[in-house]
Amino acid sequence: MQFKSICAVRGVSAYGIKEGKFGLALIRASGTAAGVFTQNLARAAPIELMRKLIKSGKLEAVIANSGCANAYTGKRGYDDAVEMTEYAGSALGLDAKSVGVASTGVIGRYLDLPLIRRQCADVSLKLETSPAAEDATVRAIMTTDTKPKHALVRREGFTIGAIAKGSGMIAPNMGTMLSFIYTDAEIGAAPLKDALKLAASRTYNRVVVDGDTSTNDIALCTATGEAGKVNTKEFGTALEECCRILARQIAADGEGATKLLEVTVKGAKKEADAAKIAKVVIESPLVKTAVYGEDPNWGRVVAAAGRAGVKFDINAVSLWISDGKNQYPLVKSGEIIADLARAKAAMHGSTVTFVLDLAAGKEEATAWGCDLTEKYVDINGRYTT
Repeated sequence: MQFKSICAVRGVSAYGIKEGKFGLALIRASGTAAGVFTQNLARAAPIELMRKLIKSGKLEAVIANSGCANAYTGKRGYDDAVEMTEYAGSALGLDAKSVGVASTGVIGRYLDLPLIRRQCADVSLKLETSPAAEDATVRAIMTTDTKPKHALVRREGFTIGAIAKGSGMIAPNMGTMLSFIYTDAEIGAAPLKDALKLAASRTYNRVVVDGDTSTNDIALCTATGEAGKVNTKEFGTALEECCRILARQIAADGEGATKLLEVTVKGAKKEADAAKIAKVVIESPLVKTAVYGEDPNWGRVVAAAGRAGVKFDINAVSLWISDGKNQYPLVKSGEIIADLARAKAAMHGSTVTFVLDLAAGKEEATAWGCDLTEKYVDINGRYTT
C-alpha cells in the first residue's frame, strides 16, 4: 500500500479513530502555516479560535473531531474549542496555542469533551507515518462522505499532500469541508498564505453541491521546510493542483450524487466573470436535476449563465457537452447545432462536462458540482434524527 497524501510529506505523522458518528484525528507537523475559512457569519467556535491562532503563522499539530460541529454554541463552545487544543497540547507535549483545531458535524450541539479527551489520549499514542495512518486520519473526520479524500502532488524537490472531508452543505466560499494540507517545502508564512488563498479561490470556492455555505469550513496548510527552499510560483501551481484534486473528489461525493458535474466557462473578459457564471450554472437545481435524469436540456445551462449578473452577448456563445472523453457541440456562435441523441449519450457516464465559450475575452474558470437526486433529500431530511 502506497502513500496517498499527508504521510508522504517529510515531517508529518498522524492517526485517527472513529466510534460511530464520532471521530477524532491528530496530525503532527511543525512549520509555517496559513488558513482559509468559511465566509458564513455564523462561524463555528473552532473557526473563531483559528482566525486568532493562525496569525502566528506557525502550527505544530492539528486536532479535528467529527460528529459535532461545535457551531452556534456561544462562549461555552469557544471555551470547548480551546479545551480541545489543550488536550492535544498536553498529549503531544506542545503549547496549546500552536495546535490547530477543527470540527464538523451537527450544528447547535455541545461537544462531548470527556469523549474527545479519551479519544485524544488514545490517538496521540498511535501517531505514525504510514498509509494506514493517513487512511485512519481521513476516515476519522468523515461525516456523510462515502469515500475518503486524499491528494498527493510531487514536484522535483518537494511534495504536497492533503486530505479532506466534504459531501453536503457545499457552496461557493467553501462548503462543509475540512482540508489539511502539508508540504515539506520551505516557504514563508506570508507567501504561503497568498498561495493558499489563490488556490482555494480557484478550487474549493468553486465547488457547489447544494448552495449552502457551512459554518465550519476550514483549510489549513503547514510547511515543514524539510525539503528546503522552493520557487514560490512553482509551489503555488502545485498547491492549486493538489486542492483541485480534492475539489473534484468532494463534488463527485456530494450527498446522494451519482454524477460529477464540471462546468468550464471560456472567453470571458475577466477570470472572476467566468468563475461567477460557472458557479451559477453548477448551483442551478434545474441543471443538476437534468444531469441526474440524463436529460440533454442544455438550454438550462444557457439560461443559468444569463442570470449570473455578467454582461456578454448571449447570441455569440458556443456550448459543448462531454463525457470526459468525447465532446459534442450544442451551440456554435449562437446557432443551435445540437445532436440530442449524442448529447444524451454523453450524460450516461459518471462525469458530465459543459464547456461554455462567451466569445468576449481570453479568461476562463472551472467549477465542480454534482447532480441532485432523491437521496439528497432523504439524507438531509433525517440528518439529526
